[in-house]
Amino acid sequence: MSDRIFAGVGVLLCLGGLLVAWQIHSEYSYEPVGPRPFPLGIIALMLLCSVALLLRRPDAVDWPHRRVVQRLVVMVIVLLMYAWGFEWLGFPLATAILTASIGMLFGATLPAAGISGVVLGLLLWFAFDRLLDVTLPLGVWLN
Repeated sequence: MSDRIFAGVGVLLCLGGLLVAWQIHSEYSYEPVGPRPFPLGIIALMLLCSVALLLRRPDAVDWPHRRVVQRLVVMVIVLLMYAWGFEWLGFPLATAILTASIGMLFGATLPAAGISGVVLGLLLWFAFDRLLDVTLPLGVWLN
């Protein structure tokens, strides 16, 4: 039953997304087809998958243990905090905190999670900002 509920919500969201994507227009033509086909194609594929999930024979559902659900809730909270503090904390620090938190959720020790978080935050910032020329915020503490 939960598969069908998920698929029904997915179908409704995809239909809404198709309506929004259909209204995308560009002031100037920078591509031969414009900006509309990519979102329409992705959302159409998502709609196809949702309909397939809705029509298939449902499996027996085994709900996860309480500990797994608690970890998922903590993961969602950490991701929301990452999105909230991304700009004022800056990409390196926010990514380091996110990586360390997720590492600890998966059973890493505090030193290992902290070191990997700092290394990943700095390396990703360097890769995006310097190598790929994607400007990422450094946070209010470095500006």
